[in-house]
Amino acid sequence: MGTKLKKTDMIFGDNQCLSGKNFSVLEAVIKKKPAAIIEEIIDSGLLGRGGAGYPTGLKWKFAAAQDVTKKYVICNADEGEPGTFKDRDILMKVPGKVFAGMTICGYCINAKKGYIYLRGEYKFMAPELNKLLVEFHELIKSKGYDFTIEIFFGSGAYVCGEETSLMESMEGKRGEPRNKPPFPVVKGYMDKPTIVNNVETFVSVAMIQKYGVDEFKKLGTQDSRGSKVFSVSGDTPKPGVYELELGMKLSDFVDEYGDGDTKVVQVGGASGFCVPRKKFNETIIGFEGVPTGGSMMLFNSSRSMYNVLSNYLDFFTEESCGQCTPCRVGCQQLVEGIKAIKNSDKSPEYLDSLLKLTETMKTTSKCGLGQSVANSFSSIVHNFKEEMIY
Repeated sequence: MGTKLKKTDMIFGDNQCLSGKNFSVLEAVIKKKPAAIIEEIIDSGLLGRGGAGYPTGLKWKFAAAQDVTKKYVICNADEGEPGTFKDRDILMKVPGKVFAGMTICGYCINAKKGYIYLRGEYKFMAPELNKLLVEFHELIKSKGYDFTIEIFFGSGAYVCGEETSLMESMEGKRGEPRNKPPFPVVKGYMDKPTIVNNVETFVSVAMIQKYGVDEFKKLGTQDSRGSKVFSVSGDTPKPGVYELELGMKLSDFVDEYGDGDTKVVQVGGASGFCVPRKKFNETIIGFEGVPTGGSMMLFNSSRSMYNVLSNYLDFFTEESCGQCTPCRVGCQQLVEGIKAIKNSDKSPEYLDSLLKLTETMKTTSKCGLGQSVANSFSSIVHNFKEEMIY
């Protein structure tokens, strides 16, 4: 069951142990066999922190099993989900932990090259990151590692947060999702086995190696191990970035960060779920409940949920790459559909047709953009149907 809201410091705390001459984690890692480290990550229960929640250790195991000489490690720092800004804080405050996690991955899968796919709007961070990377490369070389990290700038497309679209853009192509299989762990960047993990996932790997699997598993729940970094925004007196234990009830979160009149919490950004007040106490923030990549947007009673949904749909319509018909046409139809109902050009029953459309998009769209539209649409329509009509 859920756990009381608990602030932690596994991600942001103790940065000195991972900087300069005090860097101790890699010295311990290099004494272990790669397969043993991967098994530790699997045992930790670490799930991807970008939102999808795929088991990190299994992903690394599949990549490690590929018998090729060239492999890649990519840190997804695109962070294009509306309401999410926690990766920016991680890269600004504890970049050494990100570098460490990527290097550990390179060691485990036998990759010599890593890239940080940095959101275009985060270019201001590049000078400091590059300066730190020079120091980091000198340090790991002295420890016997053959691994280098380079920054690659994204171009602002939301769809490039999806790993195959990200790799397409890195190869100089239009940012569009690839057909899968083959999966990136078999055929990724430049057709070579590639690991793509979120910024926070790599930090979590480094912390597991520093503190041990047992310490990591003390945080969270059976299905949601560890802590999570949340971006808190909207109608809240405490906007900002907070590291909290997974498995908390949404009601505990609202008690801490709400303004006393929280009507809705959008968990996971535009592609996430809109949880109404009546469900706060029964909703668990974790992979056994409502998972999130980190965005927690609070809305109070002054907000129109029709306007919220309309904004989300405009966003999805704008950001659709247009490659597949369900997403390209479906988003447009949803935008026009809710306008027609609001203007009484369509009957309220038309909402049922739109809900069916979102379910079709969920099963037939090529990537997570079109597939996730149903999340915000259905959760808002089911819980605030009267606001869609009147």
